[in-house]
Amino acid sequence: MSEPASERPRLTVRPAEMRDAAAIAEIYNQGIRDRIATFEVEERSVEERERWIQAHDEHHPCLVAVEPGHEQVVGWISADSYRSRTCYRGIAEYSVYVHRDWRKHGVGYALMHAFIPAAEEAGLWKLVSRIFPENIGSLTLCKRTGFREVGYYEKHAMLDGVWRDVIIVERLLPRNIEQPSSEW
Repeated sequence: MSEPASERPRLTVRPAEMRDAAAIAEIYNQGIRDRIATFEVEERSVEERERWIQAHDEHHPCLVAVEPGHEQVVGWISADSYRSRTCYRGIAEYSVYVHRDWRKHGVGYALMHAFIPAAEEAGLWKLVSRIFPENIGSLTLCKRTGFREVGYYEKHAMLDGVWRDVIIVERLLPRNIEQPSSEW
């Protein structure tokens, strides 16, 4: 998972805190407005994102990338429950969003580079997501960080009255497949 040094921004990746809720909401709302990353259409409030941050437990990391010196949140990544059945407890659906001004500057890579070990440490054995086919940035990030495309959902849901397809991606976390956590 190496990245050319010229592309690496000077960023700090750390766990999300309540003080990050406004920036996380702003970045997510940009993604909602752009219509290439989510089926969501209703923007999120700071209060909703505070509850969302609180809902992340030790098994579902939520990280932010911040610009050193300014502490400006420029992106976030999170693991959320995949399904409620016990047999799926070690699988998480992940999301990653980057501020418009910081896209194509390695923020997603920095987040993913910190997130994968955090997910493994949290006891997860698989990360999954669904990505719009035209979201080349996310698809490229997945390929660069060890995810594989496992399928394609045709007409998965409607967005603005138009059927949209998604590509399904996954990454196994081998340590937790070989030695599953008994903490759950």
